[in-house]
Amino acid sequence: MMVKTRRTAVCAITNAKPAARPSSFVFYLAQDFPMIAFSSAVDALRLTNAAVGYRAYDWRVASRNGDPVRSNCGVDVSAVSDLAAERKNLLGSERPAMVIVCAGRLLEGSSDRGLEAWLRECRLRRISVGAFGSGSYALAKAGLLDRKKCAIHWEKLPGFSEQFLTTFPSHTLFQEDGDIWTCAGGMAALHMMLHIVDRDFGEQIVTRVCNQALVERARLPSERQRMPLANRPGMVNETVVTVVEQMELNLAEPLSVDELASRVKLSRRQVERLFRNHIGHSPVSYYRQLRLERAKLLLMQSQIPIVDIAISCGFISASHFSKCYREANGMSPMHARKNRYHLASGVIAGGLYGAAA
Repeated sequence: MMVKTRRTAVCAITNAKPAARPSSFVFYLAQDFPMIAFSSAVDALRLTNAAVGYRAYDWRVASRNGDPVRSNCGVDVSAVSDLAAERKNLLGSERPAMVIVCAGRLLEGSSDRGLEAWLRECRLRRISVGAFGSGSYALAKAGLLDRKKCAIHWEKLPGFSEQFLTTFPSHTLFQEDGDIWTCAGGMAALHMMLHIVDRDFGEQIVTRVCNQALVERARLPSERQRMPLANRPGMVNETVVTVVEQMELNLAEPLSVDELASRVKLSRRQVERLFRNHIGHSPVSYYRQLRLERAKLLLMQSQIPIVDIAISCGFISASHFSKCYREANGMSPMHARKNRYHLASGVIAGGLYGAAA
């Protein structure tokens, strides 16, 4: 575990150079990995080294066979190591303090047996492990997230939570549970790394890094990846946001409008008026759209039977679900599943609110 004392932090601020070797990170890249997450994480380490005045962190890139890996933006990144070499490094001077899996868009392409075996061996040797975005899938497949809190991108969360029933995924930016670090990807990777820097060196160094990166602040792990109605212009009523949050937490067993109103201490009529005035939908209509958005994600990400998707999204029957889905999307759930790769980009474009992670 990469824990440094506050004395080390004081030495860092005064530019004293401790004798300890740098804390080493291994970034394992899978095909189609998110460049923004990888580059922002590495830059957080680079900027920390500059802020403390010595090489506190070092890092290297690994891939399955040591070959270059293509990112989601089409840029190839060279690897200096492969899985076989990294397994040997666990026993020698190149032993890392932490390994992080940076994975692609598709959950199923984020893992293989060799990767999973390496991750399990890292934990047996008390090496921290982490994941950006769909990298959490590899940790879960390796059995490392059983009964653990974890973060994964909101778009992948429905399929992930249905597949790994003993994990506790959340909509938060990042999570740390038992020295296992997971984040939602995107800029959440930067904030996860800043949290590690804060643990090692303290708030003053984090502030220096943020200033250099032109980042306003280090976000907290408990912050949501995206805010309800974030893409709507102007100020959104806080009560409406609270009601939408309650809707999101109760998609499988929808609450009635009366129950939602009681949770914000208003009448049903007042809640309906707020929704009409601020978002142009009734609470019932908006709630149904949230449930259909989750259903669309499950259709794309999983092989769960359509009737089970209907139930998990709060519809009383498969036929009722199919009717609502067809009205909203112009096709049946079965047709949508057959064309899921073609429709992948449409889920985000047609979503109810924008991402903030």
